[in-house]
Amino acid sequence: MTWRPSLSPGALLRHCPVRQADLLIVPERIVVLNAEAAAIVGLCDGHNTVEEIVARFPREVFADVTEFLRDVRAQGWIR
Repeated sequence: MTWRPSLSPGALLRHCPVRQADLLIVPERIVVLNAEAAAIVGLCDGHNTVEEIVARFPREVFADVTEFLRDVRAQGWIR
């Protein structure tokens, strides 16, 4: 897969020191991300391919990472 995920226009990844959590801020919504989700979204910079992103995680979660990327794309948060 040659898709190089990136945040959609208007989407921001920010750390909230009050909540001690990473947030994905999208139009009309704030999504609190767990550490793994934040790490994945943080790699969605438009330069990394899905294969490069997945390769940074343990082999046993490859399918989970790919599924997460598909889900987040379906939500319109990444493109």
